[in-house]
Parts: sequence; structure tokens; C-alpha cells
Amino acid sequence: MIFQDVLNHFDIKGEFPDYLLNQTFNEVFLDGDFSKIDNAYKIEITTRQDVIHQMIIRPGDEYPVVIMSRLPNGSLNGMKFGITEGDVSYINEL
Repeated sequence: MIFQDVLNHFDIKGEFPDYLLNQTFNEVFLDGDFSKIDNAYKIEITTRQDVIHQMIIRPGDEYPVVIMSRLPNGSLNGMKFGITEGDVSYINEL
């Protein structure tokens, strides 16, 4: 599944870079709980292994997509996708 599929599925509007629209993500997000706070959208799902995955979408932000996973032991990891291709930051908090 590509990011454009997520936007279509949840009817999210906004400007995103072309590379990001074609970025692949796990299909699990299509079944997630969707919420909107101000100009940000959050999709959250818990897998059978009790891992909580979040996709945070902020149109117009310096990092418009953030993927965050919380493991059962409390560890966090994830990625932030920037406006330009290759601008990816990894999140690793123990």
C-alpha cells in the first residue's frame, strides 16, 4: 500500500511531496483508529503482539508523516519523513 491509499481511505486532504505519496507503508494502518486534532491526523492500531503503531499526518509540516511504534517493553522507534526525498529521521527512544 502507498501513502496515497491512506489519504484516500481516510479522505485526508493536503499538499504532500510526490515521493511521499508513493512511499509504501504497511496495510495495517487502513484498519487503524482514526482521529483528527487541529490540522493533524492520527491513525493508531495495536497488533496481536501488543505493539502500538501510530501514523501521524501533518500536511504542510516540515515532517508531514511520522511513524511511531511502541513495543510491549515500552521502547519507542519510528521514522519521520521530510518534505524532500531522502530527508528521513529515525526515532529511537529506549
